[in-house]
Amino acid sequence: MGKITFGKAEREFLGRNEACRIATCHDGTPHVVPVSYVFEDGSFYIATDYETKKYENIMENHRVALAVDVYSSVGNKAVCVQGKAKIIEKGKEFARIYKIFHRHFEWVREDPWEEGEAPFLKVTPTGKVSWGL
Repeated sequence: MGKITFGKAEREFLGRNEACRIATCHDGTPHVVPVSYVFEDGSFYIATDYETKKYENIMENHRVALAVDVYSSVGNKAVCVQGKAKIIEKGKEFARIYKIFHRHFEWVREDPWEEGEAPFLKVTPTGKVSWGL
């Protein structure tokens, strides 16, 4: 399977938005929550905490789905992906992603954290669909 690529309209849409829903699953039970994300180099990065259901689920099953969407009565727009989640807890990749989050999100600047306190998820898409773009 090749790398999933995003067209110009999809990349612009993903760059304009900062919230999505992530779905995880454990023992056949789906779990979906809204999260903030950053889209960079074809992957999605999401901050999480160790004590969350999504973190627990990803430890058991790394397959996830994301939906970034805007709905209105005159036109719906969305990018939905299926992918594999990797936990990033420390090191150069953690520091690089943390700097991006710190720059993009006020909530990170107001309540900063360090390595070992909360990880990031890196979602690498394995499939996608989009509409309205």
